[in-house]
Amino acid sequence: MSINWFPGHMAKARREVEENLKKVDVVIEILDARIPHSSHNPMMDEITRHKPRVVVLNKVDMADPKATEAWVSKFKSEGKYPVALDGRHNQIIKKIEPLAVKATAEIFERMEKKGIGRRATRAMIIGIPNVGKSTVINNIARKKGAKTGNTPGVTKQQQWIKAGERMELLDTPGILWPKFEDETTGRKLALTGAIKDTVVPLDEVAIYGMEFLMEHDLERFNRFYNIDVSPEDGIVEVFDAIGRSRGLKAGGNEINYEAVTNRLIYDIRNGKIGRYTFDTAEES
Repeated sequence: MSINWFPGHMAKARREVEENLKKVDVVIEILDARIPHSSHNPMMDEITRHKPRVVVLNKVDMADPKATEAWVSKFKSEGKYPVALDGRHNQIIKKIEPLAVKATAEIFERMEKKGIGRRATRAMIIGIPNVGKSTVINNIARKKGAKTGNTPGVTKQQQWIKAGERMELLDTPGILWPKFEDETTGRKLALTGAIKDTVVPLDEVAIYGMEFLMEHDLERFNRFYNIDVSPEDGIVEVFDAIGRSRGLKAGGNEINYEAVTNRLIYDIRNGKIGRYTFDTAEES
């Protein structure tokens, strides 16, 4: 599955990130806890390499808890400052702000030695589309300052947002990189909603999600759809079983495979079946 999805506003956003980086003390990267590796934009590593980084594993309520613990440990070992949370909950500033302060401690110590008084910690928020970045920002700022939506690319312009008395946040548009060399990365991004459904072959995305669940959690997969399939069954057999169980049929009592595809993606993407992490810390 080859995907090229680099809208013009994203190319502009990259330039804006580079231009504004000198204004901030720390970078706060929002990742999807279900795909911490796949939702990380490698293009940002080179751009932000000289800034300390707080890593927010968002949507943790839909990710596997043990996998999240492994990812937190991995990021710590890399010298980053990770935290796992659900961006929809209030008071997440209490989890993020201490990490931003800790990450920038040396910066402010040097400033104080030069006689420069303490000011608010300035942070740049980065993250690819639809990882919940705007939701996190709104909760940090305790207001509906950033537009949110379940569609990639909602945020288009940079804006400063005051967060309490100790932080100022520079929001940035979601940025994806031009091409995914690894097809599986594209499928994971599409399955979790980071890529618009209109630019990907949804059947491949649904098949990837189905095969992942059948390999890692077959019993729950069967129980959720009230079916009895095994890894030896072919794709058509599994789709047929789901279609019959859910009544997803077309004319002539035939299975509506498009409806099955959409149902699979919806159920997995929205955590209806269970909590899954599609990237493992060990593999990355």
